[in-house]
Amino acid sequence: MATPEDAAQRHLLLVDDDDRIRDLIRRYLVRAGFRITAAADAAAARKLLANLQFDLVVLDIMMPGEDGFSLTTWLRQRAGAQGATPILILTARGLPDDRIEGLRLGADDYLAKPFEPRELLLRIEAILRRAAVRPAGSEPIGLGDCRFDLGRGVLSRNDAPVRLTEMETRLLRLLASAANAAVDRRELAGAGAETSGRAVDIQVTRLRRKIEADPANPRYLQTVRGIGYMLTPD
Repeated sequence: MATPEDAAQRHLLLVDDDDRIRDLIRRYLVRAGFRITAAADAAAARKLLANLQFDLVVLDIMMPGEDGFSLTTWLRQRAGAQGATPILILTARGLPDDRIEGLRLGADDYLAKPFEPRELLLRIEAILRRAAVRPAGSEPIGLGDCRFDLGRGVLSRNDAPVRLTEMETRLLRLLASAANAAVDRRELAGAGAETSGRAVDIQVTRLRRKIEADPANPRYLQTVRGIGYMLTPD
């Protein structure tokens, strides 16, 4: 777990229209050492996001006016680092279709209410750890003849674009953000809006065909037995 000194360097935006829940979460996260700015709706959140840089957004879905899904889409369309701000959706809408929609739109994680505050804190820390290991700057990641631009989600081979599906882009982004470290298959399944490990294996096989010189003997997208997969750039 992050120390209070580490957490104090992290500025989180909390967006929830329920005053009681918003205050409870804010006080809990402040006690954990985070700096918290709160907003009661998407309109207020937009104003804050337009003027401040946050390390993570904790976002409700069901709000009056603009909902959290729409706000997620708007944020992901923003240019530069702001558009890559991590998002944790926290909502009473916990059905699989809602979770899939949130992840499809670009949320990093999805936690249904009611929830344990301890789990919320652990999920926030996990997202922030992943964000911290994303490569700095805009230098693409080298994968032999291929290059992957993490910020733009663009793969190229010898400067020619390589088409990726939405799920392939999500998986490659998650693997690239944790380069040289094993990523659990279940985490990859969530990123791909799929619940089956087999679905992840299929997506990885397709990615290998696009980035590996010899997909049957992968150099860059490696299997880590008992855990999941690991991307090992040049």
